[in-house]
Amino acid sequence: MNNMEIERKWRVAGFPGDLSEYEAIEMEQAYLNEHPTVRIRRENDVYYLTYKGISDNDISHPEYNLPITKEAFEHMLPKCDGRVIRKKRYVIPLEGTSLKAELDIFKEPFAPLMIVEVEFESLEESASFVPPAWFGDDVTHDRRFKNSVVATDPSIDPAELL
Repeated sequence: MNNMEIERKWRVAGFPGDLSEYEAIEMEQAYLNEHPTVRIRRENDVYYLTYKGISDNDISHPEYNLPITKEAFEHMLPKCDGRVIRKKRYVIPLEGTSLKAELDIFKEPFAPLMIVEVEFESLEESASFVPPAWFGDDVTHDRRFKNSVVATDPSIDPAELL
């Protein structure tokens, strides 16, 4: 599978109601390389190796997700750089649109960091998007909020990102 991922990120200013109403995914991910990004990820009981191509705009880049086995994930995990990211992702439909917000609530050692992401079909849709009130500051262009940087750069203190 391959596609172009077009994504923006925000801090979280509040919650969109009762999170138990939304689909929740337990995630674990780690990075074999940062530039270009090569990541392994577990989403509940499904495993992937992801390659994210280099981008010059922080919003769009080619992305390839390849399924792998649990055994392959466990074999590669100790070979990854930096810290493993564990988080719970809530998938929240955005009223009046076909878009979904992905609210990531990070677990230790990154708690209480929370980030919300939205993926778009086009750069135009991304540029015209008006975030709901519960979204905070747009951090799309702040590299400190990239998961690969959070995981691999020991100078990043998640508490400073709040």
